[in-house]
Amino acid sequence: MDYLRTIGSAAVSTVLSKSGLNLPFTLGQKVPFHGSVCNLYDAVKRDDSTAVSVFEYDLTTNRSFVPLAKNALRKLRTMRHPDVLKFMEVVETDSTIYIMTERVRPLRATLQAWLSKPKQDRENYLIWGLQRIAVALAFVNDSGSSTHGSVRVESIFISPSGEWKLGGFEVLSKPDDESAVLYSMGGLLPDSSSWASPEVKKGGWSVLKDHPVAAADAYALGLLLHSVFNPTHPRPPTADPPHPQPTAASRGDIPPALFPHFKRLLNPTPKSRMTSKDFLDTGMADSGFFATNLLLQVCNGLDNFPLASEGEKNIFLKSLKDSAASFPTEFISFRILPALSQALERGGVAAAAILPLILQFGANVDPAEYPDVILSPLVKLFASPDRGTRMALLDHLPEYAEKLDKKTVSDKIFPHLQTGFADTVAVIREATIKSISLIAPKLTDRLLNNDLLRHLAKMQQDPEASIRTNTCILIGRLGPTLGYNTKRKVLVPAFTRASKDPFVHCRVAGLMAFMATIECFETEEIATRVLPNVCGALVDKEKLVRDQAFKAVELFVKKLETHAASMPETMLSPEMAVVTSQGATTTQAQGSTLVNSAAGAAGALAGWAISSLGRKLGQEEMRTSISGIGLDRPQSMPPSEHRPNSIAVQQSLSAAPSAVSSPVVPTTNYGPSSKGKSLQLGANKVPPTTAAAAAVLLEDFGVGGSEDGSDSWGNTWGNDDLMDVHADEGDWGAFETGDEPPASKPVAAPKPFRPSATTALGFGSSAPKAKQATLQSTSSPPLRPTSSTLQIPKSVPSDDWGSASDDWGSAGEIAKSPPSRSSTPSTPMSKEEKAAEMQRRKEERKQRIAALKEQKKGGSAKT
Repeated sequence: MDYLRTIGSAAVSTVLSKSGLNLPFTLGQKVPFHGSVCNLYDAVKRDDSTAVSVFEYDLTTNRSFVPLAKNALRKLRTMRHPDVLKFMEVVETDSTIYIMTERVRPLRATLQAWLSKPKQDRENYLIWGLQRIAVALAFVNDSGSSTHGSVRVESIFISPSGEWKLGGFEVLSKPDDESAVLYSMGGLLPDSSSWASPEVKKGGWSVLKDHPVAAADAYALGLLLHSVFNPTHPRPPTADPPHPQPTAASRGDIPPALFPHFKRLLNPTPKSRMTSKDFLDTGMADSGFFATNLLLQVCNGLDNFPLASEGEKNIFLKSLKDSAASFPTEFISFRILPALSQALERGGVAAAAILPLILQFGANVDPAEYPDVILSPLVKLFASPDRGTRMALLDHLPEYAEKLDKKTVSDKIFPHLQTGFADTVAVIREATIKSISLIAPKLTDRLLNNDLLRHLAKMQQDPEASIRTNTCILIGRLGPTLGYNTKRKVLVPAFTRASKDPFVHCRVAGLMAFMATIECFETEEIATRVLPNVCGALVDKEKLVRDQAFKAVELFVKKLETHAASMPETMLSPEMAVVTSQGATTTQAQGSTLVNSAAGAAGALAGWAISSLGRKLGQEEMRTSISGIGLDRPQSMPPSEHRPNSIAVQQSLSAAPSAVSSPVVPTTNYGPSSKGKSLQLGANKVPPTTAAAAAVLLEDFGVGGSEDGSDSWGNTWGNDDLMDVHADEGDWGAFETGDEPPASKPVAAPKPFRPSATTALGFGSSAPKAKQATLQSTSSPPLRPTSSTLQIPKSVPSDDWGSASDDWGSAGEIAKSPPSRSSTPSTPMSKEEKAAEMQRRKEERKQRIAALKEQKKGGSAKT
């Protein structure tokens, strides 16, 4: 049958196209429609693709139907009412009239479908439909002063929302209208006698001019009531002469509340018959069968919702929620949902209660209609500035996010959604962050890797701790979906910031985000960037953070261990690998493997150094002496030839000169003489006395060494005889009475020492413009120097703070000066000679220190 209907509609379209008519619609399938003088087609409006219906009156089939078709067109144009079939457009030709109306379907097919529904739901639906027809007939009879003349099942149509619409205006007429067709042509309609009233059957259609205009329609309404409640039953006996009164046995499925009014509608006497208006008023009275109808109450509540108070709105919405299962699907899709969407656009407190209802009703909507019925209104609501509406949309986003497509999310939702990141209300900002995880898979790469991350970077600095925490969690969830370069730039800084947040749970979230995105980091990045930032949390003040940090470190270390196990043992060249393997063999032979303690590590390090160096030296090399050429030294240390021999310094400060003499070499002023400070360690110390100045030099250059030129700057004498500088007895003030060189002048008391910027760094001298101490040392050991000269500046300049630039410049000069080497080769000493020399030096030093202490005590007694 569908195939035949398709062929028929295609044939009609072909004929119309050949006729040259520019139709405002495109005909679709033909709808089964019997008992009428016209054909019904589904169609689509050309300009906006709106679904419409087209009634076709073929004037060539029966020319007697031409007045009926023209009357239907004229009355539809003039009769405008919500419960009357809505006229839209017409196309007239000599052979056909096409009337375009809103999309409808015949009532009879719907009645058959409702037979399988629950009795109460079916009864509610039918009573609601009859109420709509009663309202339409009251309008036609009272406001239009007309008689419909054809109230039957074939004259009623169902809109997409399930509402009943009155049509079939072929014989609708006014008694005083000269062109009225009802009184002369009422019998031309198919099966017209089945709904004709007793007076019409007795005297014909023309007698209706002598009776009230509502009489014939009231009788037909009673028969319609019986037909809709008993679609499979025959007509009641009262429809045929002698028109007996209906009995209880003929009631069928008519509700008991309607049956008394049903009998009054079928009264054989026109003047005693209940009219459509009376029937409507009775049902709409308090506790009437119309007033208590659920669907009618819902329709009235939706119509009056904008004017209702907040309390009335809440009561109405609660009733909707409780009875949602009893509503017809079409009633939900096209009556309830559009009205609720309009109410939601107005915003307000009720938005939080309306949106859950929309989604609840949407669960029963046909999937093909879901995007238009549910999603389209909701997407438009994202542009609403009302916070209640936005909050409701975000709270219930999980219920409809999966049904959104990428284009809708990127083009229509996110541009409005991103305004929530900057909202002044913290609840909106937090809800916006939580919603991103649901729509992130449907965002474009540009929005995901650029626009969104800019907002999240600001959210990490939000004053609300929960927002910062949720932002970190969101970035952790988005991590695997980000681009490669974006991961490298964003994840570590974002999680690091979170792991240092003042809020405890935000720090925990940062550590968990590191763990959750472990696959987003390369192994080198884990070792060089991730772990250094995670390890700081190992000593966090909160145990919760510390525990999470240890778990994170364990996870990352395991991954690094797995990766390290797959790496080659070495990347060295074959030649270097041979040397390394020899050293490793020696180490293993000595048992110096991996250690588990600090003491073991220190011992292993010493053992490795000794064994490695010993193995690399040949037999001939072991017999030679070590040269000082090329040894690394600090930049602040003077070259070997400029270093004063410690023994010479000590002799110059001692009252008893040494018996050993040697040629005196020219003295050398080491350190720059410009106003920039010299970069010698300890040079910033300004001694208050001559003895203290000597102490500074001893501290800077180190007291000790050997006379063979290969002196060691460390303490070769051990720690037994070192002076305790913190003890009063060992004060360096005794140097004040030491012998001064003949050429030296009295030393002025220096100003108090003020540390400069470079002093704090350990670089530079705080006494520019002053002559540096010159030391005369022996040219070759073991000869000892006869004298040494220590030149001390007369006074400390007032400008002793210096500048950092001067100090860095002096350091450069010293660093650039190449080390000089002694021209006299050193003679090695035997072990016995060296031990004797060391013992002699210790004794001399003890004597000098004792003499200095005595001098200090004598000076204190005089003062």
